[in-house]
Amino acid sequence: MIRTKALSALFLTTLVLAGCAAQPRMMMRPVAQSANPSAVIAAEIAFNRLAQEKGQWTAFRETAAREAVMFMPQPVLAQDWLKGRAEPARAVVWQPHKVFMSCDGKTGVTTGASQWPDGSHGYFTTLWQWQDKGKLPPGAPASYMGEGEWKWAADHGDMLTAPRPAPEFIETRVASCKGAANAPMAAPAEGAQMQMILSRDQSLNFTWTVMPDGSRTVEVRLWNGSAFDTVLTDRVMAPGAR
Repeated sequence: MIRTKALSALFLTTLVLAGCAAQPRMMMRPVAQSANPSAVIAAEIAFNRLAQEKGQWTAFRETAAREAVMFMPQPVLAQDWLKGRAEPARAVVWQPHKVFMSCDGKTGVTTGASQWPDGSHGYFTTLWQWQDKGKLPPGAPASYMGEGEWKWAADHGDMLTAPRPAPEFIETRVASCKGAANAPMAAPAEGAQMQMILSRDQSLNFTWTVMPDGSRTVEVRLWNGSAFDTVLTDRVMAPGAR
């Protein structure tokens, strides 16, 4: 099991000047917001902190989307797998090194390093989705961040023989908002399980493929304005091939 291993908001303030005659109330139209990778970084850091404070599997349960997927090594629904699972004596610790985000700012992918209580090292890659709470205001653009929270939708990783070096700064990259992003179509190999998870605007896609022997590939692609760039590829060997 590998690490499976401050949200941005818009505040509108109405100032009422004492002594002035009452004015008709003006309705403000929600405005588009720029993608904010630091919001996903904050969610990932809070996830790790929750694991240290409340327990590893408690943190996974409380931050997972309803249909979130983990790999054991075959894909499983995280909420089912985590239900009632006993906490390890000490939680794994992890840090994000890179973040990729969709143009609309509502889907992000983090990847980074993990450290295990036994001294071993690994890495993780996690897909995050912004979950809106309630209906958005009329006329709200796709990038408008109303009330809601970040939930992880897929999580995977693997062990490493040497730790990943920590970067001086967390690297961020946001998909282009130009052109019309059309997610590439793909078919799984014979006998494989595969899922492509798209951002709402299709400018980011996260694809996992698991073969019958448990080997796994995870790819992340970002729209550059005219085509998709593959920005991350993780390959995990089958358990028996290690």
